[in-house]
Amino acid sequence: MMKNAPIHQSVVVALFVICILIGAVRSDVSNHKYKNGDAVPLYANKVGPFQNPSETYRYYDLPFCLPGDLKEKKEALGEVLNGDRLVSAPYKLDFLIDKDSEMICTKKLTKQEVGKFRKAISNDYYFQMYFDDLPLWGFIGKYDSKEQKYYLFKHLQFEAHYNKDRVIEVNVQTDPRALVDITQDKEVSVDFMYTVRWKETNIPFQKRMDKYSQSSSLPHHLEIHWFSIINSCVTVLLLTGFLATILMRVLKNDFVKYAHDEEAAEDQEESGWKYIHGDVFRFPQYKSLFAAALGSGTQLFALYSATAALPFGTIVIIGLIWGLVTSPLLVLGGIAGKNSKAEFQAPCRTTKYPREIPPLPWYRGTLPQMAMAGFLPFSAIYIELYYIFASVWGHRIYTIYSILFIVFIILIIVTAFITIALTYFQLAAEDHQWWWRSFVCGGSTGLFIYGYCLYYYYGRSDMTAVEYREERRKGGKVWDVIDKNVKMP
Repeated sequence: MMKNAPIHQSVVVALFVICILIGAVRSDVSNHKYKNGDAVPLYANKVGPFQNPSETYRYYDLPFCLPGDLKEKKEALGEVLNGDRLVSAPYKLDFLIDKDSEMICTKKLTKQEVGKFRKAISNDYYFQMYFDDLPLWGFIGKYDSKEQKYYLFKHLQFEAHYNKDRVIEVNVQTDPRALVDITQDKEVSVDFMYTVRWKETNIPFQKRMDKYSQSSSLPHHLEIHWFSIINSCVTVLLLTGFLATILMRVLKNDFVKYAHDEEAAEDQEESGWKYIHGDVFRFPQYKSLFAAALGSGTQLFALYSATAALPFGTIVIIGLIWGLVTSPLLVLGGIAGKNSKAEFQAPCRTTKYPREIPPLPWYRGTLPQMAMAGFLPFSAIYIELYYIFASVWGHRIYTIYSILFIVFIILIIVTAFITIALTYFQLAAEDHQWWWRSFVCGGSTGLFIYGYCLYYYYGRSDMTAVEYREERRKGGKVWDVIDKNVKMP
């Protein structure tokens, strides 16, 4: 008992430290309330080509005006993984303070800097900022195909909406009259400026993010989501009925046979899965690797809630705690379990030598069964995959997590049912090597998802799209351009 005391103390200390870290993080979260004249945080994030949201660069990689106090924001792990690099922006948007053509700086662009801006405009670069944790986008310039000239936008017009003491919405537009011609390779002097307008709104603070999920919540989009769920539920019901029919027939015949004449049943020749009952519990090859592959990823369910909203530094500390406390305890638990627990006892005696597997038709092979086992679960989730990829490789923000959770549960059920059915057919064909087959059949959905990634990237994404160029040339806001180019799955 005394030997376990240091272990228990280590666990208590680790939990205490984690609670302190989580409490400290929560106490620093802003309540997003401001008084008249308070500075509302505005961070510049990144720039990149509109048609390829995955290709992004730091905001100040382009020669914009630098603020007097350039500071980098401490980012959460999700922001780091998302490619965000938040730095203070040169624009000052104080709460409820309007500004008209406020000068930021007068910058004399060199030939090299003019070339950078011109290249960015030719690739349809946009910029992204965060104002009170609300994203906003704008274009850097435009190309006039008629005059064949490149123009740089030098005047940004911010429009912020507020409800009492909180920011609800923010938009940014470029002034189409404030253009700088950067077509030629020569030094250019640019007066960067901005305008701020505050407007009152009745939208509550709790609904300020609804704007970014509006397209996903439109009636025709929701119909697609629910139609996908209904289709998946029908698949689940069919698989459930199929498995129930098989089990009822098999078990009913066995019970009737054994109840009628148990001795006569023993004299009858066994066939199918009963014929290999002495081999089904034989350990598979590379059983340690099989156990590791089967359990890989389960720790993410426990770690996600602890790391989703924590700064990266806190994640490092928790990682050290995991490495110095959890891992040693895991090793000790494994040693104790190995020494104390008896060996695995199969329900029936395992034969000394493995039985020879009879020749099987091609459709009972591993690859055909993997294709079948992966296709059905994938057909239940591919609609949601489209919208997820549209947010990962596009400018959309995915917010329908309730539907995503339902689809996730359906994926688990369909994968389990189809794997059970295929394993039964494999055993009925007197093939007792079911361990690895069941694992790869259950995981084959990942191959379909990977293939759909490639299809979406090359066939459905906007990585090389030019549909929005005309809208952008008219001077519309980035969000309006996105709304008009939402594709359907």
